Amino acid sequence: MAISQILLKTSADKTHASRLGEYLNWHVMGGYALLFSSMLLNIVAYRWVELKAGPVFGSASYVFALVLGALILRERVTPGLLWGNVLIILGIIVFNL
Repeated sequence: MAISQILLKTSADKTHASRLGEYLNWHVMGGYALLFSSMLLNIVAYRWVELKAGPVFGSASYVFALVLGALILRERVTPGLLWGNVLIILGIIVFNL
């Protein structure tokens, strides 16, 4: 899911020749394809994974998106983003106690 967010962000940062080109380019179509695939895989994974583990994967995608955004897109990691992700990680830890 984090990779799909990176693809969509990459497309949003570019200028496109037409309004239709904003939506019909490989970044957007690939991002939504990955998002849809991720959703399907999550549904299938719930057959074998405890229901309690599901929200952990969803929450962890925000942490992965921050890391990938910093590494691939060279986005600045602000203290607010860092603290937000620390809270997400603490929430995951508390949720699994």
